[in-house]
Amino acid sequence: MTYDRATQAGDRVPIACLIVFVVVWTALAIEPRYREAWLLENLLIFVAVPLLVLTRARFRFSDRAYVQMTALLLLHAVGSHYTYSEVPAGDWARDTFDLSRNHYDRVVHFSFGLLFLRPLRELSIGRARGLGPLSIAWLSVAGIAAASTAYELMEWLAAISVDPEAGTAFLGTQGDPWDAQKDTALACGGAILALFFERSKVP
Repeated sequence: MTYDRATQAGDRVPIACLIVFVVVWTALAIEPRYREAWLLENLLIFVAVPLLVLTRARFRFSDRAYVQMTALLLLHAVGSHYTYSEVPAGDWARDTFDLSRNHYDRVVHFSFGLLFLRPLRELSIGRARGLGPLSIAWLSVAGIAAASTAYELMEWLAAISVDPEAGTAFLGTQGDPWDAQKDTALACGGAILALFFERSKVP
């Protein structure tokens, strides 16, 4: 009984994060702007979220990591509902500050590096031994860069495999030929900033 209570207490944060995400995601899944693009945007969600739930008993992230992953997933849920290039907040910022495009996708890519660095560190190098602070920092940012690049490749493959209109909405390049490179650079910038909030060693 003591173990069960301790386990239940330890599950409060991940369970709360899951509930918040499911409620918001479900609400935003109702009548998205472009259903085909929404489905493409959520392919990774359909795999990642159940995987996190099913593997929690074998590998538990820290409470902070669960909160940061949830924040990132919520940003993504908003982007997939409207498509990233048409999120109202991004349109407002574009019009208010006379920007060249809707930058919501840029914000999310930067947030990916900022928010996902901690979960990646815990998952990939949390049990590593003999790594110094510089090695941990390098591997952390390199991991974010690799994940960001993999996502850009997945976007490209998905876009060329489906209806062109849905693929264009999914990519959200807004006419920028260097969109993928800028997205990856922003993710790396977010990861570098996140390093300042991390300890040199991974728990």
